[in-house]
Amino acid sequence: MNHTLSRQSRAASARGFFSRLRAAAAIGLVCAALGGCAGEQFQKGYILPEGALEQIPIGASQDQVLIVLGTPSTVATLDGEVFYYISQRTSRPVAFMNQRVIDQRVIAVYFDKNRQVRRLANYGLKDGKIFDFVSRSTPTSGQEMSYLTPLFKLLSFN
Repeated sequence: MNHTLSRQSRAASARGFFSRLRAAAAIGLVCAALGGCAGEQFQKGYILPEGALEQIPIGASQDQVLIVLGTPSTVATLDGEVFYYISQRTSRPVAFMNQRVIDQRVIAVYFDKNRQVRRLANYGLKDGKIFDFVSRSTPTSGQEMSYLTPLFKLLSFN
């Protein structure tokens, strides 16, 4: 009789162990599935290398800018040539949701008639307005704003 009770208790113990093992495996699978839904960030367009703007002093040549920053996203002529490097960062909290814009930047390098750097600007949005993070100012109306405004509107729909 003792032998029969011992066998029954071992069988119950084994069932309990396998039941706990199945529960742990189910929890592990749920965690792995939810891990695939974790938030993501995306970078589109130009990625500014760390310290790149500091390598371009006022008066640097256009060739030096191309070596440091690479080919611009677009070029314009506003009282001299301007190189624009355009980027956007977006995120989505869950894999199946729409992306939300975190940051939009337009780096502008302004050249004079001799193809030397006249001014640098790092435009982004601050409080819903275009803001230059280099000079810490909001550009005024004129040719520059008429070119920057459509760029930011175009970026915001991506």
